[in-house]
Amino acid sequence: MWGAGNQRRLIRAAVSRCGRAMSRPSLPASGFAVWLLLGIILSGCGGSDSSGNTESPSPPPVTVTPPPPPPPPDPINVNIDNPTLTVELNEPITSGGTMTLVWSDEFDGERLDPQRWFFETGDGGQYSLVGWGNDELQWYLTDSALIENGRLVITARRESQNGYDYTSARLHTRSRFAFRYGRIEARIRLPGGQGLWPAFWLLPQEDTYGTWAASGEIDIMEAINLGVTGGNTVFGTLHYGGESPDNVFSGNEYVVPGSATDEFHLYALEWDPTEIRWYVDDVLYAMQNFWHTASADYPAPFDQPFHILLNVAVGGRFPGAPSPATVFPVTMEVDYVRVYSGAN
Repeated sequence: MWGAGNQRRLIRAAVSRCGRAMSRPSLPASGFAVWLLLGIILSGCGGSDSSGNTESPSPPPVTVTPPPPPPPPDPINVNIDNPTLTVELNEPITSGGTMTLVWSDEFDGERLDPQRWFFETGDGGQYSLVGWGNDELQWYLTDSALIENGRLVITARRESQNGYDYTSARLHTRSRFAFRYGRIEARIRLPGGQGLWPAFWLLPQEDTYGTWAASGEIDIMEAINLGVTGGNTVFGTLHYGGESPDNVFSGNEYVVPGSATDEFHLYALEWDPTEIRWYVDDVLYAMQNFWHTASADYPAPFDQPFHILLNVAVGGRFPGAPSPATVFPVTMEVDYVRVYSGAN
C-alpha cells in the first residue's frame, strides 16, 4: 500500500498539471479512494484529447444581429392631389357696415385639414428658389405645423435636415381657398429672437400679370428679430411693379402695445378695390391707395384673388442669421384665421 505522503504528492501533481494524462498504476483496493479523487479532479479539468492537448475547445462565437431600426412614424400632415378651390369675390368693407364670415379655420380639429392647407417642404429648390428667394436658412417640414390645444403651432428648431441647420413650417391655401376684397384677420402670438421672421401674408392665386412681383404680394403682418433688435415692431407691406428685379414695395410699421411675443394680438387687413388698410388690435396704422404693375392699369395687380400663407422663416436677407443667443425651439401660435365680406 502507498503511504499518505505518496497519496498527497500524487494529488498535488494532478492538481498542478490539471488534465495531464496519467496512467493508473496497479494498486491494491485500499488506494481506490485516491484514484476516485483524482478522477474527479481530472474530469473537472476537462481530461485530455488524443493529441495530448488538455485545453477544452472554445465554443464558436455567437453572432448577434441587431434588430432593424423602427420605421419613421407616419406624418401627421398630408397633402392631397386634387383639392377643391373656393374663390370668394367679397364686397368691400365699409365703416360701421355689416360683415359676413365667408371662410375661417378655428384650428379645433385633431390635425390640419389638407383641403384647406398645403404644406410646403424643403428649401424652395423645387420652384428654382433655393432659400425661398431670400437666402433663408431653414428646411420646411410638414409636421413642424401642428394643432395643439385649439391653435395652429408652427415650431422652428435648430436641427440638421438635408444640409440645413434649422427646420420650420410654411403652409398656404393656394388651389384650396382664395379671395378678393373684404377683411382678413388672425389672432397670433409671435416668436422672438435674432434671425426669426414670422409672417402672415397673401400671394395671387394666379400670376395674371406676370411672375413675382408683377402680380403682387400683400404682407398683412411680418416681423423680424422681435425682442432684440426688432423690438416690438411689425410691418405691413405691398410688393408690386415689374417682375423681379424690377419690383418695388411700399408700406409702414407699427409698434405693438404690450408684447408681441408673450401675448396674442389681432392682425387684420381690409382690402377695397382702390384702398388697403392695416390694423393691429383694430387700431388702423397704415393705408395705401396707389400701386401699379407693368402689364396692366390701376388697380392691378390687387384686383385679383389671393391666397393665404403662414410661416416662420429662419435667417434671410431681412432679419439676418440667428446668433448663438437665439433660443430654439420657438413657436408661432395662431388662434384662428377669418375672412369676411362686406355688406352687399
